Amino acid sequence: MQTVQFANTEARVSEMCLGTMMFGGRCDEAESDRVLGAALDQGVTFIDTAAMYGNGLTEEILGRIMRGRRDRLFLATKVHKGVDAASILSSIDESLARLQTSYVDLYLIHWPVQGMRPRAMMEALAQVVAQGKARYVGCCNYPAWLLAHSNAIAAENGWPKLVCNQIAYNIVERGVEVEILPQAVAEQIAITAYRPLAQGLLTGKYRWGQPLPENTRGQTSAQIITWLSQYGESVDRFIHFAEERGISPVQLATAWVRHSPAVTSPIVGVSSLSQLQASIDAFSYDLSDVDYAAVTAIFDTEVKEEGLQRFPGLKYNFPRLRRNLALLGE
Repeated sequence: MQTVQFANTEARVSEMCLGTMMFGGRCDEAESDRVLGAALDQGVTFIDTAAMYGNGLTEEILGRIMRGRRDRLFLATKVHKGVDAASILSSIDESLARLQTSYVDLYLIHWPVQGMRPRAMMEALAQVVAQGKARYVGCCNYPAWLLAHSNAIAAENGWPKLVCNQIAYNIVERGVEVEILPQAVAEQIAITAYRPLAQGLLTGKYRWGQPLPENTRGQTSAQIITWLSQYGESVDRFIHFAEERGISPVQLATAWVRHSPAVTSPIVGVSSLSQLQASIDAFSYDLSDVDYAAVTAIFDTEVKEEGLQRFPGLKYNFPRLRRNLALLGE
């Protein structure tokens, strides 16, 4: 497993980030322990969790199975209760108690909410870092303007900046290509991408016109049911593309996300050792630029806006500027 630079920090993390949302649910503690051990053995050191997973149970399980391994991990967790200063400060203490550690490497705001107060939030996050309870701070699901606004407040006050934005990104969900990914490249913001397999839609288990497999997320997930109805034919073409190249759909979906120079680490959640191995194996396959363009063309999912087309003779195109990852020189 390759390691990559984490934003503009001194830290390096594994390119694969192990998501732990299923620890304590579909993945019991014994299997979680085996998964963590196997991941570490193969170079996966970046671990993502949250206080809300299992209502704290996931953090508790991690606290027990990380014993003797904590110093080998880059551990991220998230604010749970709310985004006010008091919640930020109390949530970290509760997470640290469950995780049985004195610090996390990355502490994230989970979601922005209406009426939030960025100045008070950034001050509280600064206190968390000053107290040694987190090495770095970041956010999840922030639009580009809110991340820039928050970091401007931090710069004005000499507080730690948000160094990471955790967002959903896959070949179906591509809205972050507008502004967010270019901002990440320009400002050296780490992008950790959750749902790289679109909740399993891109694993090959779901086929257009066929019954949903039993005991799968697709039977209860409105997103998978909706996406399959919208993009079922594209999913079949995607699977066929992978088969033609002798790789799995999981490898192809992961390679598509990894191809973006803005993405630091895709977050892959697993519930078994077999899923872990398939996920790790997926990181060994790289897409060429030509194949990346061909795979992208299978899905008509680019965010639509007037002017995105390349009209003959049109020199300037604002919608494409907003997606341009190479606009700035060295």
